[in-house]
Amino acid sequence: MNPYASYLGDQDPMRVLPDTPARLRQISVALKDRINTPPTPGKWSPREILIHLADCELTFAFRYRQALADDNHVIQPFDQDRWAKSYAAFDAAQALATFTALREWNLTLLRSLTPEQLEKRVSHPERGAMVLRTIVETAAGHDLNHLRQLEAAAKHAAA
Repeated sequence: MNPYASYLGDQDPMRVLPDTPARLRQISVALKDRINTPPTPGKWSPREILIHLADCELTFAFRYRQALADDNHVIQPFDQDRWAKSYAAFDAAQALATFTALREWNLTLLRSLTPEQLEKRVSHPERGAMVLRTIVETAAGHDLNHLRQLEAAAKHAAA
Protein backbone atom coordinates (compact mmCIF):
# COMPACT_ATOMS: atom_id res chain seq x y z
CA MET A 1 0.00 0.00 0.00
CA ASN A 2 1.30 3.42 -0.95
CA PRO A 3 -0.14 6.14 1.29
CA TYR A 4 0.91 8.77 -1.26
CA ALA A 5 -0.54 7.08 -4.35
CA SER A 6 -3.22 9.74 -4.70
CA TYR A 7 -0.55 12.44 -5.11
CA LEU A 8 1.42 10.42 -7.66
CA GLY A 9 -1.54 9.26 -9.74
CA ASP A 10 -0.29 7.85 -13.04
CA GLN A 11 2.95 9.86 -13.04
CA ASP A 12 6.22 8.01 -13.42
CA PRO A 13 8.08 8.30 -10.10
CA MET A 14 11.39 8.33 -11.96
CA ARG A 15 10.30 11.57 -13.61
CA VAL A 16 9.02 13.13 -10.37
CA LEU A 17 12.04 12.36 -8.18
CA PRO A 18 14.71 14.16 -10.26
CA ASP A 19 12.59 17.33 -10.54
CA THR A 20 12.00 17.85 -6.83
CA PRO A 21 15.31 19.51 -5.81
CA ALA A 22 14.96 22.29 -8.42
CA ARG A 23 11.34 22.87 -7.48
CA LEU A 24 12.31 23.10 -3.82
CA ARG A 25 15.02 25.67 -4.64
CA GLN A 26 12.50 27.80 -6.59
CA ILE A 27 9.95 27.65 -3.80
CA SER A 28 12.56 28.49 -1.16
CA VAL A 29 13.52 31.63 -3.08
CA ALA A 30 9.86 32.61 -3.44
CA LEU A 31 9.27 32.19 0.29
CA LYS A 32 12.10 34.55 1.28
CA ASP A 33 11.39 35.81 4.79
CA ARG A 34 8.38 33.50 5.26
CA ILE A 35 10.44 30.30 5.31
CA ASN A 36 10.07 30.06 9.10
CA THR A 37 6.37 30.95 9.22
CA PRO A 38 3.94 28.04 9.67
CA PRO A 39 0.79 28.29 7.51
CA THR A 40 -1.34 27.84 10.64
CA PRO A 41 -0.52 27.28 14.31
CA GLY A 42 0.57 23.72 14.97
CA LYS A 43 1.65 23.05 11.37
CA TRP A 44 5.22 22.81 10.15
CA SER A 45 6.86 25.88 8.64
CA PRO A 46 8.34 25.60 5.14
CA ARG A 47 11.79 25.28 6.77
CA GLU A 48 10.56 22.37 8.85
CA ILE A 49 9.06 20.72 5.77
CA LEU A 50 12.44 21.01 4.02
CA ILE A 51 14.14 19.42 7.03
CA HIS A 52 11.52 16.67 7.05
CA LEU A 53 12.19 16.02 3.36
CA ALA A 54 15.92 15.71 4.07
CA ASP A 55 15.18 13.28 6.92
CA CYS A 56 12.90 11.25 4.68
CA GLU A 57 15.43 11.12 1.87
CA LEU A 58 17.92 9.70 4.36
CA THR A 59 15.29 7.17 5.43
CA PHE A 60 14.44 6.22 1.84
CA ALA A 61 18.18 5.78 1.13
CA PHE A 62 18.39 3.20 3.91
CA ARG A 63 15.16 1.50 2.86
CA TYR A 64 16.23 1.11 -0.76
CA ARG A 65 19.55 -0.37 0.21
CA GLN A 66 18.17 -2.70 2.88
CA ALA A 67 15.47 -3.91 0.50
CA LEU A 68 18.16 -4.79 -2.04
CA ALA A 69 20.51 -6.37 0.50
CA ASP A 70 18.06 -8.48 2.52
CA ASP A 71 15.48 -11.02 1.50
CA ASN A 72 12.01 -10.08 2.77
CA HIS A 73 13.32 -6.97 4.52
CA VAL A 74 11.01 -5.51 7.16
CA ILE A 75 10.97 -1.72 6.91
CA GLN A 76 11.50 0.16 10.16
CA PRO A 77 8.86 2.91 10.53
CA PHE A 78 9.72 6.17 12.27
CA ASP A 79 7.72 8.79 14.14
CA GLN A 80 8.11 12.00 12.13
CA ASP A 81 6.89 14.16 15.01
CA ARG A 82 9.52 12.76 17.36
CA TRP A 83 12.19 13.33 14.71
CA ALA A 84 10.91 16.90 14.30
CA LYS A 85 11.84 17.74 17.88
CA SER A 86 15.41 18.38 16.67
CA TYR A 87 14.41 20.63 13.75
CA ALA A 88 15.34 23.87 15.54
CA ALA A 89 19.01 22.92 15.01
CA PHE A 90 18.80 23.10 11.21
CA ASP A 91 18.23 25.85 8.67
CA ALA A 92 16.47 25.70 5.32
CA ALA A 93 19.61 26.01 3.19
CA GLN A 94 21.26 23.14 5.07
CA ALA A 95 18.15 20.98 4.65
CA LEU A 96 17.91 21.71 0.94
CA ALA A 97 21.59 20.95 0.36
CA THR A 98 21.30 17.68 2.28
CA PHE A 99 18.12 16.68 0.46
CA THR A 100 19.65 17.49 -2.94
CA ALA A 101 22.83 15.50 -2.30
CA LEU A 102 20.96 12.49 -0.94
CA ARG A 103 18.43 12.59 -3.77
CA GLU A 104 21.18 12.53 -6.39
CA TRP A 105 22.86 9.63 -4.56
CA ASN A 106 19.56 7.73 -4.43
CA LEU A 107 18.75 8.43 -8.06
CA THR A 108 22.09 7.00 -9.11
CA LEU A 109 21.16 3.79 -7.33
CA LEU A 110 17.56 3.71 -8.57
CA ARG A 111 18.56 4.27 -12.20
CA SER A 112 20.86 1.25 -11.99
CA LEU A 113 18.16 -1.18 -10.84
CA THR A 114 16.74 -3.92 -13.00
CA PRO A 115 12.99 -4.57 -13.24
CA GLU A 116 13.58 -7.71 -11.16
CA GLN A 117 15.24 -5.70 -8.39
CA LEU A 118 12.32 -3.27 -8.32
CA GLU A 119 10.02 -6.24 -7.68
CA LYS A 120 11.98 -7.38 -4.63
CA ARG A 121 9.57 -8.06 -1.79
CA VAL A 122 9.61 -6.14 1.48
CA SER A 123 7.11 -5.59 4.24
CA HIS A 124 6.09 -2.66 6.38
CA PRO A 125 4.65 -3.28 9.86
CA GLU A 126 1.85 -0.75 9.25
CA ARG A 127 1.30 -1.17 5.49
CA GLY A 128 1.92 -4.85 4.87
CA ALA A 129 3.64 -6.57 1.95
CA MET A 130 5.00 -4.51 -0.92
CA VAL A 131 7.86 -4.38 -3.40
CA LEU A 132 10.79 -2.02 -3.72
CA ARG A 133 8.99 -0.20 -6.55
CA THR A 134 6.29 0.78 -4.02
CA ILE A 135 8.92 2.48 -1.86
CA VAL A 136 10.07 4.47 -4.89
CA GLU A 137 6.47 5.43 -5.70
CA THR A 138 5.92 6.40 -2.07
CA ALA A 139 8.95 8.71 -2.17
CA ALA A 140 7.64 10.43 -5.31
CA GLY A 141 4.13 10.83 -3.92
CA HIS A 142 5.59 12.14 -0.67
CA ASP A 143 7.52 14.75 -2.67
CA LEU A 144 4.37 15.85 -4.48
CA ASN A 145 2.42 16.13 -1.22
CA HIS A 146 5.00 18.42 0.36
CA LEU A 147 5.61 20.37 -2.84
CA ARG A 148 1.90 21.25 -2.86
CA GLN A 149 2.14 22.45 0.74
CA LEU A 150 5.22 24.54 -0.02
CA GLU A 151 3.73 25.97 -3.22
CA ALA A 152 0.64 27.02 -1.27
CA ALA A 153 2.86 28.74 1.31
CA ALA A 154 4.78 30.51 -1.45
CA LYS A 155 1.56 31.64 -3.10
CA HIS A 156 0.30 32.95 0.23
CA ALA A 157 3.63 34.76 0.82
CA ALA A 158 3.38 36.45 -2.59
CA ALA A 159 -0.16 37.71 -1.92
